[in-house]
Amino acid sequence: MLLAMTVTPAVSVSAEIEPAVDPVRTEIAALLDRLAASGCRFQRNGQWYAGELARDHLQRKLDYLAKRTTLTSTEQFIELAATRSSLSGQAYQVQCGEAPALASSAWLLEELGRLRESPGAQASASVAVD
Repeated sequence: MLLAMTVTPAVSVSAEIEPAVDPVRTEIAALLDRLAASGCRFQRNGQWYAGELARDHLQRKLDYLAKRTTLTSTEQFIELAATRSSLSGQAYQVQCGEAPALASSAWLLEELGRLRESPGAQASASVAVD
C-alpha cells in the first residue's frame, strides 16, 4: 500500500502589529526632542553637554527605567530620571543662552507645560523620534 504524502508549504502568517501607542512615552519623546532642539546646554556631573547629547543620555535613562517600572506620567519620568545623576546624585541643570542655569526639573516642567499647550507640536515631535 502506497501512502500518499501531501507536502504543504509552511506558511508564515505574521501580520505586522503596530504596538499600542503609549501616550506617556510619546510625550516624553517630544519633551526630549525639545531639549535637543533648544540650543540650551545640559549639565551633568559637572560637565556641560549640548541638548542633543542630553536627549540621548536621558533617553538611555528612560529605556532603563521603562524596563523596571511602568511610567504613569511625564512628571514621574522627570522626577525619577531627569533631575539628578543616578551615579553621583548631583542635580542636573539646563542653561539657555546667557540666562542663569536652572534645575533641569524646573526647565523640563516648564517646557512640558508649553508642550501640552500645543498638541500639534507634540504629535510632530513624536513622529521624528519613532
